[in-house]
Amino acid sequence: WFVRRRGFASGLAVAGIGVGTLVMPPLASALIAHAGWRGAYVALAAIAVVVGAGMSLLIENDPRGRGLLPDGDVARAKSGDGQPGNTSSVPAGATVREAVTSRPFASLYAACLVCSFGVFVPFVHLVPYALDHGVAQSTAVLLLGAIGVGSTAGRFFLGGLADRFGRRASLLAMFAGMAAALVAWAGAGSVATLAAFALVFGVFYGGWVAVLPAVVMDYFGGRNVSAIIGILYTSVAFGTLVGPAAAGFVYDAGGGYLMPILASAAANAIAFAIVATTGRAPVAARAAGR
Repeated sequence: WFVRRRGFASGLAVAGIGVGTLVMPPLASALIAHAGWRGAYVALAAIAVVVGAGMSLLIENDPRGRGLLPDGDVARAKSGDGQPGNTSSVPAGATVREAVTSRPFASLYAACLVCSFGVFVPFVHLVPYALDHGVAQSTAVLLLGAIGVGSTAGRFFLGGLADRFGRRASLLAMFAGMAAALVAWAGAGSVATLAAFALVFGVFYGGWVAVLPAVVMDYFGGRNVSAIIGILYTSVAFGTLVGPAAAGFVYDAGGGYLMPILASAAANAIAFAIVATTGRAPVAARAAGR
């Protein structure tokens, strides 16, 4: 559906996740208070079915089904030479096999795998870190909300900026920004510095979530983008499983949080280097939505 402003569209869509991060926990708490945790689970499941599944039924898979081209352009009945225009319902792009066996996919997979070892460490360990530095528990919990606020802003604004400054370059900026923020976290100890870290890290994290699908589209097109992104995100799942647990193991072993935090920053720096050595998506592919 989107080519020219693909980054903005991706960011706007995933901004809903950030909003949900802010809205759903208080709603869940209220449901638990009024209906117990079993009733809360049933209510949340109903919301997921009605809102999630219901809204998905309203989504047209391909603009050609409505006689349109990406970005709302109207499909021409005839081309310039008098022949029928290209209104094929099959989007251009790579097959799943072509994509996953390509060097750009391998680079993106490796970058996401490495960076995810560190990206999700703050989500698990920021509150315990703050408690270790004398921050009250009620205040420490709010730091996660600050990450959510920054993430929502990053998803909304940085996705649009990526269309202007280049989506691959913007992805590199997200890795660099998360690495720098994590280094700053290593030296933070007060409520103010931890809140600043949470907001800044959240912005770059949200930008990463927004820009990555657009970069995948730039490289591989829309033909099998859902399957390609799904395979790519298995790297994030593995890193999410291992990274925070490893950080907790180091802390429990008496190593403190400094080493895990710096390792998280290094992971994002390595991800930056991996993507930086990957070739750009062909201009024709980016323009045509291949």
